[in-house]
Amino acid sequence: MDIDCSKIKLYGFNNLTKTLSFNFYDICYAHTPAHQREYLNYIDEVYSTNRLQQVLCEVVEIIGASVLNVSAHDYEPRGSSVTCLIAEKPAPPEAMISGTHVEERNAALKQSAVFHLDKSHVTAHTYPESHPDHGVSTFRVDIDVATCGRVSPLEALDFLIGSFDEDIIILDYRVRGFTRDTLGKKHYIDHEITSIQEFLSEKTRHQYQVTDMNVEQGNIFHTRMKLLDFSLENYLFGEDTHAFHEDELQVIERQLRKEMNEIYYGVSTFG
Repeated sequence: MDIDCSKIKLYGFNNLTKTLSFNFYDICYAHTPAHQREYLNYIDEVYSTNRLQQVLCEVVEIIGASVLNVSAHDYEPRGSSVTCLIAEKPAPPEAMISGTHVEERNAALKQSAVFHLDKSHVTAHTYPESHPDHGVSTFRVDIDVATCGRVSPLEALDFLIGSFDEDIIILDYRVRGFTRDTLGKKHYIDHEITSIQEFLSEKTRHQYQVTDMNVEQGNIFHTRMKLLDFSLENYLFGEDTHAFHEDELQVIERQLRKEMNEIYYGVSTFG
């Protein structure tokens, strides 16, 4: 692995692009069509563009960047998207954000959900869906944090995981391109890493079953996480366990565990 670029003199700008991608999955059992609609309404409310933009603004602050522009949209009938363009360094006072001065940024962000960064960006998209024949409903949030230069999206890893109530997490981290030092040598990465797990807190690691699939020579790191604690009552939307017979609860639990395992292992099964 190349040496730490923070300790060497670079020729020009740090051209490395670091991208951290999240797939968050929230899974529940909604017994009736009415409960399924209630679940979707709940998701739309809890994961609205306002909520997403608040999370993304915090991410930008954690990684030490600044927001240049924010754009957001709630879709019909379901789903929302937020995009932020960001800058590695604080934006100058005269900088404009969607037609407003930086000091007016907070007011602007309350009405938008896309963040624009200088050669970098943060995005969030939501995807609610449900099983056509059973009561299993799955909600997915996709978040991408792409930075250019010395800013690292890994610094916001634990915060993002803690911001959502997720059962399955799929993580991808990749460093692309190269930067050059004053002697002309190319550097394809500027920090030590062998696994995304290294940047998770001990508390987070103990909450999940974690599997890595990495290609270190390509600076590609892939991690899958599945929540270890499974309490059926936490997965029933609109009902509690007393509303079902014991055999029904066993069927529901099998369906939920099947859904979680299929997503975690990336393999669809039948039966």
